Amino acid sequence: MKVYIKNIDSYIPFSGGESLLELAARLDPALGFEPICARVNNKTESLLFPLFSPKQVEFVGIEAPDGYRTYIRSLCMMLFKAVTVEAPGLSLRIEHSVSRGYFCRLFDQTTGRPADCPDELIARLEKHIRGLVAEDLPFVRKERLTEDALKIFREERLDDKVLLLETTGSLYTTFYRLGDLTDSYYGPLAPSTGCCPTLSLVPTHGGFLLMGPDQNDPSRPRLPEPQEKMFRAFTDYQEFNRVVQVSTVGQLNRAVQERRTAELINVAEAMHNKYLGRIADAISRRHDEGGARVVLLAGPSSSGKTTTTKRLAIQLMTNLKVPKMISLDDYFVDRHMTPRDESGDYDYESLYALDLERFNSDLSRLLDGETINLPTYSFETGSRIEKERPLSLGKDDILLIEGIHGLNPELTRSIPDSQIYKIYVSALTTLGIDEHNWISPNDNRLLRRIVRDYRYRHTSALDTIRRWPSVRRGEEKWIFPYQENADATFNSSLLFELGVMKSFAEPLLQEVPHNVPEYREANRLLRFLSYFSAIPTDQIPSTSLLREFLGGSSFHY
Repeated sequence: MKVYIKNIDSYIPFSGGESLLELAARLDPALGFEPICARVNNKTESLLFPLFSPKQVEFVGIEAPDGYRTYIRSLCMMLFKAVTVEAPGLSLRIEHSVSRGYFCRLFDQTTGRPADCPDELIARLEKHIRGLVAEDLPFVRKERLTEDALKIFREERLDDKVLLLETTGSLYTTFYRLGDLTDSYYGPLAPSTGCCPTLSLVPTHGGFLLMGPDQNDPSRPRLPEPQEKMFRAFTDYQEFNRVVQVSTVGQLNRAVQERRTAELINVAEAMHNKYLGRIADAISRRHDEGGARVVLLAGPSSSGKTTTTKRLAIQLMTNLKVPKMISLDDYFVDRHMTPRDESGDYDYESLYALDLERFNSDLSRLLDGETINLPTYSFETGSRIEKERPLSLGKDDILLIEGIHGLNPELTRSIPDSQIYKIYVSALTTLGIDEHNWISPNDNRLLRRIVRDYRYRHTSALDTIRRWPSVRRGEEKWIFPYQENADATFNSSLLFELGVMKSFAEPLLQEVPHNVPEYREANRLLRFLSYFSAIPTDQIPSTSLLREFLGGSSFHY
């Protein structure tokens, strides 16, 4: 029997039961790099995966997204092992990604309260992990009947994992052993601890950041970026999760089983209104003092910027302000003047796809009390159309402008900072699968986009997934570097939304064919959604931000 190795475009013979790790060792040095996982028939698998029949295999290093996720998950289990040894009586929670790392806290197992996490303890934890690297211990993959896995997790006092398994109904469960420690992770781990030598633990906010390798130089760990505003936005919602007693998927599933979703939906929607009301109050106060006449809203794809803008307008009206809106799309330069990306395609996400001179001139004239004529951009002709669209600002008028470049100071370089209020909008998911498996905001946004693109643009999940890496590159270049410039950060995630998205996204993901590279991402998202109990849409209000993606909104888009 032979297996096709995509990396070297060759068929290689193998013996039944041979692992991918053993196969990779035979290919060295032809492979040219150290793999950490592999794509088997377009599904991401551990290198411990045994071969019993012909397959297509592509070995993956940490430079690829699925390879990096495998590396980080492995570090997480090593950190868990270090906590059990160095801090007995404390439990580990890996809460969210921030500052280019993963924020972790320790909790007292008896009281459930956050525990002190002195620098000395953090240093011991890092030293213990480095010791595990040196020992090169195997991560042993197990697959057992869920009932048997539940017994193990109960003995290990992993109550969050017990609740998740009890509410998902899976027949079999995969978990890992590291020495005498048991844990489960959403995706494969590295073959052994020696595969993950690069890391650091950085004390912050009563906990610490787990930093993985810098993908530009994997021999050194990433350096954290200051993201105080993002951190506060996460923290506010985690406190909300604590109050409603839903911090993990298992707790959300239990709420569904106990028919408490209507309460959760109402409270989560009220939370959105409360935060938007606070932002509107801050804008109104600054406006009354002679500033904040222009409000810029920015955020990555599918963060809910449009609905946020419309709901903010309503909140401003309750403060007796008159919101007026401008679309940055109307300031696109003519198509032949649009910058091109590295592939030679028009780069509509570039800041310089906009006519910055005209935009700044119009804003300046508006703030000086003049009347301007708003431009209109035709996507059909790729050029601007001039027609009658007069606009001026009165005493109580506030200009709302939504677009991905809203936080970039170059966008409004001619406008005094005192006249601008900036808002960053993103779906900062604070729900965890369990205490060691966080949910990436990027996955939340991708699922939103898959559903929205199919519903409103007749685009398949395959095409949306195929385009997503390009979207992410644009966000990394044009949005994320400026997110801390915001005067306010609005977390557009909703505690219940992934349970709602499940019924909409699963059929679309199931249509992605097995023989395309995008299948591995579709398969990963399907596994992710399988943890959730479905939540019907009938109790979601028409003003909900989620309606921007599902349909049924009372707002016009």
